[in-house]
Amino acid sequence: MAEQFLTLMADLDEDTQIRMSAWYTALQNVGFTGKQTPGLPYHISLATFSTDEEAMAVETMHHAAAMFSAVEVHISHIGIFPGGKVLFGAPEVNLSLTALHEACCIHTESPHPWTPHVTLLIEEPENICAAVPVLVKSFYPFIGRITRLHLCAFWPTREIASAALTGNR
Repeated sequence: MAEQFLTLMADLDEDTQIRMSAWYTALQNVGFTGKQTPGLPYHISLATFSTDEEAMAVETMHHAAAMFSAVEVHISHIGIFPGGKVLFGAPEVNLSLTALHEACCIHTESPHPWTPHVTLLIEEPENICAAVPVLVKSFYPFIGRITRLHLCAFWPTREIASAALTGNR
């Protein structure tokens, strides 16, 4: 199968990875595994590109990473996307997160509005509904940080590049 698109992601710091992994472990402990892409760190997707825009996506990633320092995100709530197949943790939108998103989208436009979120579980709607009470028991808001950007191609998954946020914005 040929790759279908590229995604530029904001990777969350190690402490956030640990906290969110605990939420996923609580879901696994009662039998939920999901269909989400294995092996990727918890992240917030910022922009998508077509596969023929790889060089531009890498350049965009490096440019944005050089502009921004770590971005704080308050993971404050959980949600479910329409259709009921994705359960996620979501940050409050703030000026820094919005500016990072805009810097990553400078050369691309999404046909859908951006909803910053961190996917926790992709499943059939009845399983997502059953997973919510489990997640609610272990969920608590906290402040995490975006520390790097990460570009991947999807289906199949191919990691292309990553860059630490090193700027001062």
